Amino acid sequence: MFLSEQGESVDTQGKVTDKANKPLILLTGASGRIGSALVSAFRDSYHVIGLDQSPPEEPEREADRLFECDLTNPESIELALTRLRQDYGNSIAAVIHLAAYFDFTGNKSPLYDEVNVQGTRYLLEALQPFEVERFFYASTMLVHKPGVPGQKIDEHTPIDPGWAYPESKAETEAVIEQTHGDIPYTLLRLAGLYDDSSAVPTLSQQIARIYERDLKSHVYSGDLMAGQAFLHQDDMIDAFERAVERRNELEPTGSILIGEDSVMGYQALQNRIGQLLFGDEEWTTMSMPEVVAKPGAWMQVKAEPVVPDAIDKGEKPFIRPFMIELSSDHYDLDIRKARQQLGWQPTHSIYHGLEALIDNLKSDPFTWYKRNGITPPDRVETSEEKNRNAESVRAEYDQTFRAQHRNSLWAHFMNMALAFWLITAPFTLGYESTAMTVSDIGSGVLLLLFASLSLSHRLSIVRWFSAAVGLWLLFAPLAFWAPTAAAYMNGTLVGMMVMAFAILTRPTPGVSSVALTTGPTLPPGWTYNPSAWFQRLPIIILALVGFLISRYLCAYQLGHIDAVWDPFFGGAANDPKNGTEEIITSSVSEAWPVPDAGLGAMTYALEILTGVMGSARRWRTMPWLVMLFGIMIVPLGAVSIIFIIIQPIVIGTWCTLCLVGAAAMLIQIPYSIDELVATGQFLYRRKKKGRPLLRVFFMGDTDDGPTEQIEDSFEQTPGKIVYEMFNDLRLPWNLALCLLIGLWLMLTRLTLGHGGDMANADHLIGALVLTVVITALAEAARAVRFLLIPLGLALFATPFMYDAGILSIVSSLVCGVLLMVLSLPRGKIRHQYGSWNRLVV
Repeated sequence: MFLSEQGESVDTQGKVTDKANKPLILLTGASGRIGSALVSAFRDSYHVIGLDQSPPEEPEREADRLFECDLTNPESIELALTRLRQDYGNSIAAVIHLAAYFDFTGNKSPLYDEVNVQGTRYLLEALQPFEVERFFYASTMLVHKPGVPGQKIDEHTPIDPGWAYPESKAETEAVIEQTHGDIPYTLLRLAGLYDDSSAVPTLSQQIARIYERDLKSHVYSGDLMAGQAFLHQDDMIDAFERAVERRNELEPTGSILIGEDSVMGYQALQNRIGQLLFGDEEWTTMSMPEVVAKPGAWMQVKAEPVVPDAIDKGEKPFIRPFMIELSSDHYDLDIRKARQQLGWQPTHSIYHGLEALIDNLKSDPFTWYKRNGITPPDRVETSEEKNRNAESVRAEYDQTFRAQHRNSLWAHFMNMALAFWLITAPFTLGYESTAMTVSDIGSGVLLLLFASLSLSHRLSIVRWFSAAVGLWLLFAPLAFWAPTAAAYMNGTLVGMMVMAFAILTRPTPGVSSVALTTGPTLPPGWTYNPSAWFQRLPIIILALVGFLISRYLCAYQLGHIDAVWDPFFGGAANDPKNGTEEIITSSVSEAWPVPDAGLGAMTYALEILTGVMGSARRWRTMPWLVMLFGIMIVPLGAVSIIFIIIQPIVIGTWCTLCLVGAAAMLIQIPYSIDELVATGQFLYRRKKKGRPLLRVFFMGDTDDGPTEQIEDSFEQTPGKIVYEMFNDLRLPWNLALCLLIGLWLMLTRLTLGHGGDMANADHLIGALVLTVVITALAEAARAVRFLLIPLGLALFATPFMYDAGILSIVSSLVCGVLLMVLSLPRGKIRHQYGSWNRLVV
């Protein structure tokens, strides 16, 4: 006798003998998590040989010898067992058959038959030449017909599996009965497995849903008292050890149920999990009828990802329609046979086992999710990216959120007071409009409801509904053409206050915990913060100017005042109206179904509110808001420019106040562009990191760089604050000259006496030059100045197209050359913009 290379005892014929005469166990699925655990348990007392397709997950739990084997291939099984016979002989103390196919789709996959049923048949046929003392098959309690609360299931309960996986197990049991030959067998029907850090998918998913406060964790379609038995992995190993030890004492063939003999109903599990995760908080679970739940589950599966964390990950939701049908199945096990034949008694209970499971989840959520085969929610993944524990991030977020909510309760009480004001205002102010009266009373009732619900920090999302009421209050006087100034003023001011109290107070609803507690204030690679208050204040001030002007003009359109002031422009010769009055009552204005000046006022009001909303990190905490802010400013700026252009061309006069409002809107564009650029860069970075783009867009996220809290300091002199506000926009000398050229072109009616098409062409090009120059004041948009080149080229053509005089030709050609030449210098760039630097040319 000598030693093999593996350190095994080998006789003179080359066969491996038992180590210290230890019996041999053949274990299929030896590389899986359960198989590896059994290998560790048996290795000291038995010689463990494994069959599997791949190496074990944990190398330290590797069997004494592992043979590669594919159960769907009879030749592969025969080859593995031939090698086993050659090296270890014919005697096998026990075969433990764990290998099986499993999924939770509910579909009857061909692999169920190929692996579970036929694979077991091939294995038993190949084992016939061996001396096998006992064949143990790891089956499931789910092969039995489910009971009802108060009824136990034992080994004599009828076989009636409810879906594809237990059906394959029941079919496999039938194959074992037909094919076992002279090999004794025992079917160990196991309950749902769990250990200190993982559990069967139904339980781990239930824990994850509650941990994530998923809406689906609060609804259940089955009997809330129904439940299923569980089995701790340590107890399972003990049952296998006792079964193998007593392999020759057991009845020749039969089955034994292995599981805990007490069951927690679904509601009890929910309450226990909620308590362990969130303290003494009661977890509300509502019963949902199957006729509603099943179509809902079907639509979720068909719609691909339906939860925010799954967006862009291509995942199907866990809950499937077939689960709804099984949601009232009750499996409470009678384990007397296990006690009698194995002397086995569970030492764990799921009630106490949940404590360790959830402690492990809290201590390392990312690892817990991965171990349970669940895609971590985005906040867990991003916390891992920042080397932060997701549970500590959540706790910090909850503490901050609740503190800010407590400090802002006054705002919701103010909205409740405004609700009562709205209900009584129509009678106090004499609206003279039934529609406005109904609108304000209805808005008051809704606001009272939403503001009351907003007092709960768990219902902070309802604040958006209060804001929606405020938005309607802004629009209602326009939609119903408020007949009195009081009705218009009340709708405008109360609407703005309602929105301000609802969404401008902290905490801002909808921002993710990771976005709020981690990540930088300055965008990576930037030398300043585009979301800083000093960047936003000029926009807010300019929007306020536009708001006041638009409300004044709207009051004339609604008939609340008889005239509008205009110091410069008169109307038509036989029309007593001045230029402003003619323009805001022109066919262009009256083409709108509501007062167009009122729409402008409403937009300016929203600009003010969205300008104030959010912290100095909103470029990454509230990307949707930044984009909305930019959409309101840039397109509205374009509309303002078009309005400036059409005034003299279509209407034949000017509007002083309209020009001031349009200028205020135009100047906002360069102030908003850098924040749009920073947010766009952020979304691109997160997309490259594999984060779900829609979730990041609506809920924000962390970003590269250290966590920092930087806020603008208002503890400065007024002059210093004004300097900070307007310091970031500098007018290079070349763009200043282009600005003068644009003004010159717009005024050629006065300076050169142009009329007709030539005047209109100069006016159009001049307005576009001003737009390009103002936009290019933003360093991040400095490249826009190159649009002056085609405008300059257009000036080469216009005097010849419209038969202009020599002076007009010279003016156009000189202005065209100057625009093209002056567009070339970039001017001094004082800041860095990360990856955008290459576009600042």
